[in-house]
Order: sequence, then C-alpha cells, then structure tokens
Amino acid sequence: MLSFRKAALIAAILAAAQASNTVLAAPVMLPAVHQRGSVKYVSGGIGSDQSAALQSAMRDYPLALEFAGKTAYGNEYLSDVRVRIVDIHGARRLKATAHGPFLLASLPDGRYKITAIYRGKTLQRVVKVSSGAHLHLLFVWRSHADWSVT
Repeated sequence: MLSFRKAALIAAILAAAQASNTVLAAPVMLPAVHQRGSVKYVSGGIGSDQSAALQSAMRDYPLALEFAGKTAYGNEYLSDVRVRIVDIHGARRLKATAHGPFLLASLPDGRYKITAIYRGKTLQRVVKVSSGAHLHLLFVWRSHADWSVT
C-alpha cells in the first residue's frame, strides 16, 4: 500500500509540474511593431492566440482598426487590407498593409482620415484621436460575388 501511495504522490507531482509547464509555456508574442515616421503600429491577428494577444494590446494604442467582410454566413475576418491614414492637413501619417484583421496604431492627438482598401473596395472614416482615449473602429465590407467560403 505504501508504494502505491508513493507512486500516486509522484504521479500527482509530475502531473502538476506538467500542467505548470503548459501554463508557463512561451506566451504568444505580438507581431513585430513597425514605425513609419512618428507612428508605431502593429498588425496581425491570424489564429486565435495572436488575435487574443492583439485584442489584449489594444488598450496600449490610441487607435485600433478591425477588418471584416460580410458573407452569407456572417462576418469573416480579413487580412491584406491596405490602410492609409492622413492628418487634417493632408499629410500622410501611415501607409501600410494589415497582415490580419487588426491594425493598432499610436498616433498623436488630432483628426485623421482613414482609408481602408480591400479587393479594390474602399471604406473611409474621419476620426479624432485624443490622448488617454482609445478608439476602436470596425470596417466591414459588404459581400460580393467573388468571395468564396472555405
């Protein structure tokens, strides 16, 4: 009986150690942060882990853009969306391609026109970015005939 208890105790310790290794496994890293002029940005969100990491990081960026396409089956996240952000004076602050459904950007306070282009279809918004505030914009493209469902 004593050896069974020892074996059970050792098994429990090993199981706990394995569980802690799983919990302590390398966290999902954010994609690389890029910089264009004074604007830092990150994009991505492919896969549930990276998507969760970016959603968690949103609070650290004044502007979060999210991209989706409406299909007969609901909204689907999009990637390869071209993004241009210009300030109120027409100066380009950011030109980038979102490599996933999220693009987070650190912009100084001000008014901006955001242009998002997906498969030749353009959506635009004018926004005001303020320090200490967080703005989350969802761009949704209407469905069109050439979208395929996989």
